[in-house]
Amino acid sequence: MTAAVPAVDVAALLEEARTARGHAYAPYSGFTVGAAIALDDGTVVRGANVENASYGLSLCAEAVALASAHASGVMGRALALAVVGDSASAPSGVAVTPCGRCRQMLVEAEHVAGRALAIHSAPASASGLEGAVRHAVADLLPHAFGPGNL
Repeated sequence: MTAAVPAVDVAALLEEARTARGHAYAPYSGFTVGAAIALDDGTVVRGANVENASYGLSLCAEAVALASAHASGVMGRALALAVVGDSASAPSGVAVTPCGRCRQMLVEAEHVAGRALAIHSAPASASGLEGAVRHAVADLLPHAFGPGNL
């Protein structure tokens, strides 16, 4: 018998992502992003974007959170990811979604976790579930390249 998947408190997960966003390093774009991954035991793994003067070396918040979960050996326990972000020049109240590279990383994360991961996006300036949108990874990246393509 398969164990039931615990429910995720999405509002709390979005707040964790907003907290992580406070640690973003984005001196070039001013676009600060935070991400948080909910694990099956209720713990959360956070990530924040880290820019670099050599733009190609910058790290997205989702990539940081996913790498932290992998490095900690807990990626297989992931249930959902929340991402929030904005900048002074971005339209207020717009939910941020993962970039293409992070979407591809989320495909692999689902493979490792052995389950579909819910992706929750919301404006950083909102609170709770205000402006939140739920996505499936397959909807964010249809026809993704994955282990089955190798």
